Amino acid sequence: MAEEAFASDGRSIDSQWSQICSQLKMEFGGTAFDSWLKPLTVGDFNNGIMNICAPTAFMKNWVVTHYSDRINKIWEQQNPSVKKINFIVQTGFADRRSVDTSLLKKISSTPTPQNIYGCNINSSSFGLVAGASLANDSAKNNNLATPLNPNYTFENFVVGKTNEFACAAAKKVAEAKNVPFNPLFLYSSVGLGKTHLMHSIIWHIKKNDPTRNVIYLTAEQFVYKFVKALRYKDTAAFKEQFRSVDVLMVDDFQFMGNKGTTQEEFFHTFSSLVEEGKQVIISADKSPTDLDGIEERLKSRLVGGLVVDIMPTDFDLRMGILQKKAELMGIELPQKVAEFLAQKITSNVRELEGSLKRVAAHSQLLSGKEITLDMTQDVLKDMLRSIDRKTTIDEIQKKVAEHFNISVKELQSSRRARTVARPRQVAMYLAKQLTSRSLPEIGRKFDRDHTTVMHAVRKVEELIIEDQNLAEDIEILRRTLEN
Repeated sequence: MAEEAFASDGRSIDSQWSQICSQLKMEFGGTAFDSWLKPLTVGDFNNGIMNICAPTAFMKNWVVTHYSDRINKIWEQQNPSVKKINFIVQTGFADRRSVDTSLLKKISSTPTPQNIYGCNINSSSFGLVAGASLANDSAKNNNLATPLNPNYTFENFVVGKTNEFACAAAKKVAEAKNVPFNPLFLYSSVGLGKTHLMHSIIWHIKKNDPTRNVIYLTAEQFVYKFVKALRYKDTAAFKEQFRSVDVLMVDDFQFMGNKGTTQEEFFHTFSSLVEEGKQVIISADKSPTDLDGIEERLKSRLVGGLVVDIMPTDFDLRMGILQKKAELMGIELPQKVAEFLAQKITSNVRELEGSLKRVAAHSQLLSGKEITLDMTQDVLKDMLRSIDRKTTIDEIQKKVAEHFNISVKELQSSRRARTVARPRQVAMYLAKQLTSRSLPEIGRKFDRDHTTVMHAVRKVEELIIEDQNLAEDIEILRRTLEN
């Protein structure tokens, strides 16, 4: 028997969801909301678990990857009785507002499709990610594809020490007449700029060399199209479509894991394009060697090009991103507010931008009320509470000591041996990044003064750029502490 989840003020599930949708639309914009969030509906609520239903598996996976964290946080704020959000696929909604669902149904009922494989940048449908597009009906089927973000250009990509190599590699591929390296493989955690760079490459090609035939799609879409081709016994057309392009771009490649038959087809497509000197660009959340469920021979081909890790942002880069976003939004962001946001919100750029949008929306809805530090802290209090609640300096010291195989007592001691001093600096750096404690407060936890903490933070920020192993250690610790 499903429960009814009422908020503290007595509002029902539907009322809560309606308010959450309004907030999501304000934060992510009308286009993204209409494409991905509007078709969602609330389902059953049992034992603290709220089901949110999507009409297709692809839409569910996209929402989980790009929006689930924010939806979870808003639900937690709206109704503490909702302990977990579970995203499920449920077809047959009475309200079929999603164009995606109707088009998928149309494709499934078409006996002999002429082309179900996507669009390229030479067609009238450019500006859309290659989706399940029917060539004979492009005007209608464009709605099935995912729109490219017009703000995701090289001009709007803020470059810092942690992402400058990835940006340079992406520009080289976009500008080169001949393939410089194959494939270009970009990987990072969520929200650090992979998709921004992928879109930037396409916009640059469209502007400067529109004769190049480019297909851009997610791994999930590639799997969908190949399965559809097998179903209609039309694999020859599939092979010709994908092996005749100049540039093949595949996003979220981790979803190719454990898709044996599709992986084999991708392997042959990949090999054919590379042998013909055509460019392949791939993004994922892990390096090729760490991807789960990917065949060894495919991993071997993926590492044969240029593999680029986009590192977590540092303070200076986050400041630059905030200033750039504020400029694009046409708002005046005080320096103190920018510094506060850059210090507090370190997990990913998407969350940082979402926080700025919330603050800006609050200011604009209150007739241009000035953005101040007090107002920012009040608007983001739910997020800040969540950050502070998850992480304490004591917890950081414990996790860092365990990771580096030393004791907390050693971490707090006066020992200067590298095996102790470096973990101590890492712990101070994480305390500064993940808590709201002041430098003197952090210093007291380590029996040090605030200048020692400042030196540690600067030192670790430098080492993250120079020492890949240390950077990975810090990222592992950050994820452990934030989860």
